[in-house]
Amino acid sequence: MSVETRSATCEKVTSNEFHVAGVVIYAQSDRCESISQSLGMLPGAQVHVATPDGRMVVTLEGAHSLAIEEQLSAINALPGVHASALVYQHHENIESPE
Repeated sequence: MSVETRSATCEKVTSNEFHVAGVVIYAQSDRCESISQSLGMLPGAQVHVATPDGRMVVTLEGAHSLAIEEQLSAINALPGVHASALVYQHHENIESPE
């Protein structure tokens, strides 16, 4: 199943989950500024640390695991990103108010 098909499928389902992931990004050091700016425009992404040698610590948030997968794919497609590594992922069920 393609990412587009899975994304469309997940959008039709109301998620009662909250996902957060910790990611380390290895990037070209002279592209860190532009990569940080691009990450700032990615919904649910937050850059916590960026080192002069091109390493970044980022958190991602989403309503389902596919959202995290899509964010990682978008990060890996950014010019200057050599690799990203998912180092942590957690999800919790969100209780509906009754």
